Amino acid sequence: MLHFTRWKTILIWLTVAVGVLFAAPNLFPQSVLNSLPDWLPKRQMTLGLDLQGGSHILLQLDRNDLVEERLETTRNDIRAGLRDARIGYTGLSGTGNSVQVRIRDAADVQKAKDALANLTAPVAAGLFSGGSIVELELDEPEPGLLRFTLTDAGINYRMSSALEQSIEVVGRRVNELGTTEPLIQRQGADRILVQVPGLQDPDRLKDILGQTAKLTFQMVDQSMPVQEAIEGRPPAGTVVMYSTDDPPQAYLIETRVIVSGENLVDAQATFDQRTSEPVVSFRFDNRGATLFGQTTQANVGRLFAIILDNQVISAPQIREPILGGTGQISGNFTVEGANDLAVLLRAGALPATLTIIEERTVGPSLGADSIAAGQFASAIAAVLVLAFMVLAYGSLGIIANIALIANVALIVAVLTLLGATLTLPGIAGIVLTMGMAVDSNVIIYERVKEERRAGRSIVQSLDAGFSRALATVVDANMTTLIAAVILFYLGSGPIRGFAVTLAIGIVTTVFTAFTLTRWLIAMWLRRTRPTEMPRGVKIVPDDTTVPFMAWRKVAFAFSGITSVICVVLFMTVEMNYGIDFRGGSSIEVKAVQGAGDAGDIRARLGELNLGDVQVQAIGTAGEYLIRIEGQGAGDNAEQSVVEKVRGELSADYEFRRIESVGPTISSELARAGTIGVLVALFAMLVYIWFRFEWQFGVGAILTTAHDVIMVIGLYIVLGLEFNLSSIAAVLTVVGYSINDTVVVYDRVRENLRRYKKMPIEQLLDLSMNQTLSRTFLTGITTLFALISLYLFGGEVIASFTLAMIFGIVVGTYSSIFVAGPLLILFKLRPEMFERDEKAVAKQDTGPTPTKA
Repeated sequence: MLHFTRWKTILIWLTVAVGVLFAAPNLFPQSVLNSLPDWLPKRQMTLGLDLQGGSHILLQLDRNDLVEERLETTRNDIRAGLRDARIGYTGLSGTGNSVQVRIRDAADVQKAKDALANLTAPVAAGLFSGGSIVELELDEPEPGLLRFTLTDAGINYRMSSALEQSIEVVGRRVNELGTTEPLIQRQGADRILVQVPGLQDPDRLKDILGQTAKLTFQMVDQSMPVQEAIEGRPPAGTVVMYSTDDPPQAYLIETRVIVSGENLVDAQATFDQRTSEPVVSFRFDNRGATLFGQTTQANVGRLFAIILDNQVISAPQIREPILGGTGQISGNFTVEGANDLAVLLRAGALPATLTIIEERTVGPSLGADSIAAGQFASAIAAVLVLAFMVLAYGSLGIIANIALIANVALIVAVLTLLGATLTLPGIAGIVLTMGMAVDSNVIIYERVKEERRAGRSIVQSLDAGFSRALATVVDANMTTLIAAVILFYLGSGPIRGFAVTLAIGIVTTVFTAFTLTRWLIAMWLRRTRPTEMPRGVKIVPDDTTVPFMAWRKVAFAFSGITSVICVVLFMTVEMNYGIDFRGGSSIEVKAVQGAGDAGDIRARLGELNLGDVQVQAIGTAGEYLIRIEGQGAGDNAEQSVVEKVRGELSADYEFRRIESVGPTISSELARAGTIGVLVALFAMLVYIWFRFEWQFGVGAILTTAHDVIMVIGLYIVLGLEFNLSSIAAVLTVVGYSINDTVVVYDRVRENLRRYKKMPIEQLLDLSMNQTLSRTFLTGITTLFALISLYLFGGEVIASFTLAMIFGIVVGTYSSIFVAGPLLILFKLRPEMFERDEKAVAKQDTGPTPTKA
């Protein structure tokens, strides 16, 4: 395995060189990159919102609102159709998803059906059914009573159309704010994801996105005092609406729309020439100008109302016909308010209400702090891991470090080329990869040392070490890759960034370990012709004989008791679930001056009647984390909480991070997280069962379940917040634990085939001792990386990394004291492998020929 042809050498170094070339731009500021030749790569990784600041908002289209709008449109269409056909009717009303009308004259029923036939005509062709989509179905439950019912297919079609239209409108609104590279994309059947990096004013974004912006021009009914209409019954064809003034003023408005926002072609914020107040000037298209001119010409002296989202902005008097197709809207605007209204009118109205069901906003100052913390933690982790490898393996450690640096460069290059977003958990993924990447080299080097102690030459030892370690490295990394893939598909936001980084790191780790490291060692052999293997500091003695299985009963008892305690605590003590799983708001603030006061914050927010409010000092002096329980009144209630808190504290505190999760998304995240862990365990069970005997598969899953239970127990005992990042931590522990267990089991399987008469207890002790050095060294390097993250990575990922640190320690323990004894419990015997080998041999030789 140590021979390389010229083309393989060129291919390996070409891959590394390309990786370094595409990773390098991330080390330089944009000003330096702009001065470089155009043929050089200049693209940098996209920083996530948690690193550069900005807003992540998930919007949901209101299905009920859309249904109500379609029912109202259907009633209007029925009214217009029957009036045009001069057919008498009564009882036009709606119930549920249906609209019904009674035809007065039985002789006109068929005529009415013909007049309304267009309502039941297909609205679109079916995408998969091959038929057509009908929005309304007509039936006649009794003679003369026509009932039009919205179909599910029709509603789904309108939802899909409305969502596409909403994405366009949201895109125009966000682009009007002048933001750079916003992300607006569809999620599922009724949601829109909006991510705006570097946003300075998230409240303005929410205001812009939260308004439907349906603008209409309607006449004011002055036939009776509005107070009489409020106390009694408004005249037919009218409705009472209120202005945006404080206090609001009531108006009696005719329901007939003269002109709507669809007829606008332009809207701009400007100033009134007479009063110098901010106003919005508008211009109609030809049709709108004609309708508006005809209406104002016929109603000189009357009031007409300018209505936005069922609120009267202004109701001026028509002093003369307005024939030019232009006008202005006044309404006690601020300059920013006039600008925002102009933005809304230019972008167009949303077809239905959009509700904010999840918000995550990070201020630019916190983003800068996160970048600095991530860079410092990564540097510390790199120094510790690189120094430890040189300490443990001497010149072979230097070779491993070169491969590790190339590995990180390849990870960064792939992230850059894919346009992936680097988040703070993503940095954690890179640092974790640094710790785990050396595992492949440790497995190889420890195997080489064993072969050398067995009397083989250096070349033979290195060749055999690489050959025999290949299956172990692939199996161990494949299980972690399974966890990363599942985490990507079931996670969201920054957690996906962590999964992407981890998955890419696993692939590049295997590549560098079996190509670059192998080539470097071959070159080292050719150049130096060593007579002995390089010696580092002996951290774990050679040929240890620790009687691990003698302690199995004690370890089993300890693990069993602690697992039962953790399960009992889980069932009796409520976990400190974060807002990801139970809804609510989490707000991080920093005092503008001084150190602030947690008690003062708690007292001020307590007067707002927001329910349970927790205030905790975090990080440096003056930084506080505010947690507010879910309001239990729908998704909009959570947004109201954030607004109230901002109104109360904004004068004294800088809002550095806001997370608000409504009940809709929190229940989905909880379900996805649970499914993610279970699916990961099942997928790993299938893989290990396929690669090993069933005893190994079940043993590995039980060992991993033990580790998961222990980590959950840590969250309960320490009261750590359990959120979406915690699921990532649990799945990472799952991957590492399985990795550790597979390395041990691979050696057990090898020894079962080699020592067929050895008692299983002795064979397990032998296997554990043979892999002890690898288990210890990999654990140390991974812990170096994670401890650096915990100490220097910042408050945001502190609990995330603490759980992984604990999980690594527990995983190392369980791979020896739980995984091994389980094989004894399952009565694993060498004869099982002997039977398999005979069956394979018989299959290879084929049937014995018989004499003719």
